[in-house]
Amino acid sequence: MTNRKVLVSGASIAGPSLARWLGRNGFDVTVVEKAQRVRPGGQAVDFKGRTHREVLARMGVLNAVEAEQTARTDWRMVDAADRVRAVVPGEFIGGDLEILRGDLTGILHRESAGDAQYVFGDEIVAMTEKASGVDVAFAGRPTERFDLVIGADGVHSAVRRLAFGPEADLVQPLGSYYAVASGEVPLDGLETRLPDGRSVAYGYSTPGRLALLGGQKAPNLFVFRAARADYDRRDVSSQRRFLTNAYAGVGWRVPAVLEAVATASDFYLDALTRTRMSTFTRGRTALVGDAGYANTLGGFGTGLALVGAYILAGELVSARGDHETAFAAYDRRMRRPTKIARTGNAGPFLAPTSAWRIGMRDWSFRNALMYRTMMWMTDRFATDDSVPMYDMR
Repeated sequence: MTNRKVLVSGASIAGPSLARWLGRNGFDVTVVEKAQRVRPGGQAVDFKGRTHREVLARMGVLNAVEAEQTARTDWRMVDAADRVRAVVPGEFIGGDLEILRGDLTGILHRESAGDAQYVFGDEIVAMTEKASGVDVAFAGRPTERFDLVIGADGVHSAVRRLAFGPEADLVQPLGSYYAVASGEVPLDGLETRLPDGRSVAYGYSTPGRLALLGGQKAPNLFVFRAARADYDRRDVSSQRRFLTNAYAGVGWRVPAVLEAVATASDFYLDALTRTRMSTFTRGRTALVGDAGYANTLGGFGTGLALVGAYILAGELVSARGDHETAFAAYDRRMRRPTKIARTGNAGPFLAPTSAWRIGMRDWSFRNALMYRTMMWMTDRFATDDSVPMYDMR
């Protein structure tokens, strides 16, 4: 075994998944995470199709994920008078299996805790690659040499910036933004729970703007178009103003929920983006998950992160640590499953730019044939029979 000492940046989904596979199969793995602990809460994430379930089963976490899955949530798209225009079924929104991001992260951390050393509250600030390894400088601990560095640190990946180049060259903004926020949902008088336990969320659209209140996917979800990113990504107050300005003049229950969001403890805003990359390795560095193949709100990111971690680990184990052989195979095998991430854009579906397009979106869920076609397409995009069965524990 060569190149045994591996540093993974990021302890959300792709990072712990990779740590579990590598650590259990002979590698010495360290996971560094900027947050002080495993992050709880967050919006719901989902898995679609046979491939995602098979990888969960091979990891040994399928039963745990099923035990903590959320109830199905239907989205009722309504007008200003709360009249239902269309219903987006929970099976379309939540895939085959849906779970809160924090619950999934907790499962993956527990599964991998014995396979890697976790370092919380620290981050990579510099990397220098040499013939024999990568010298990594941290914000809070001494510089250390690793054989390989894996970026699993999300769409704003520091590893990608340090090893591949500026984010602006590798990540494409799609013209839309989204915010996820807690806050008391003003849904008085509306049905929010069905007799079978299914949840109900309510969506209201005006051209270029969607407000979705309630349900499991997120406490409150906003998706909107904007000409430019008029906010500071490090300043939550400016992000709240950006959101409020984007929804100025919107009626229905939006003013009340914006008032609640103004003081909400949990708030996250970012642009809808997708990566421009078709290869995810360079030298002794590789990217997995959103660091390499992000497509915000595209619906496949969580499953792709697990599949990518499985393939990257499988190739490294098969090549006995020969990173040149393993990384070339990883790039080749991930080209097909990441195609949807390089081409999709959830913005026009979630926040159509005209009243006519809003009507067409809603009609597509009222039309049984169109709905079945969309469900078939999501399963087809998520299922990849070319994923190998690696000889790993």
